[in-house]
Formats: sequence, structure tokens, C-alpha cells
Amino acid sequence: MGERMTGGVLPGTVDLVILKALAERPLHGFGISRLLRRQSGGVVELQDAALYQALHRMARQGLLESEWGTSESNRRAKFYRLTPSGRKQLAREEQSFRTYVDGVLRILSPEGGRA
Repeated sequence: MGERMTGGVLPGTVDLVILKALAERPLHGFGISRLLRRQSGGVVELQDAALYQALHRMARQGLLESEWGTSESNRRAKFYRLTPSGRKQLAREEQSFRTYVDGVLRILSPEGGRA
């Protein structure tokens, strides 16, 4: 039945949800996971490996910066924040996803997208 959700995230949306999680403030990996789970009502859950692979990849692409700090549990943690390029990428991905979802919702509507 097409692409399946893996790790609680629709394929192709990992970067989008991570960028969105970092839009307001820097967070460490566990903080990103916790925020996504809480904001989605438990629907969006990233496996640790997928999260950290995406964070490292996006940092290499210049979308994120990181620095070491102290977490709320007083542990050393790497905090990630968006760069200006990351903010632009978030805007592009968010618009593209909204357009896609709108199209799918039209197809799923009782009228089936018929005009």
C-alpha cells in the first residue's frame, strides 16, 4: 500500500518536523523528540538513530548549528539551532508539504476533488 510510516514519521517529513521543532529555540536531541511527541499527541516519534542522522546531515548542509550546553537535567548535551539557511529551508518545506496535504485532502473529500 505505498510508503509506510517508519518510526512514527511519514516518509519525507523527518527534516520538516525537526526544522519546525527548532524554529522557536535551540534544543538537544532528546528535547526535539519530546517536543515532537508532545505536540503531535504521540503520533510523531522519531527513532534515535533517524533523529541523530538527520541532525548531523542537516548540520553538514548548513541548515543547523550546534553547541554544547547543559540540559534541564544538568547533563552535558549538544543543542541545535536553525541557521538563516535552515529557516529558509523550513519555509520551503512547510509550504510544499501544505500544498501536498491540501491536494491529498481534496482527493479524500466526499467529492473526490471533482470540480
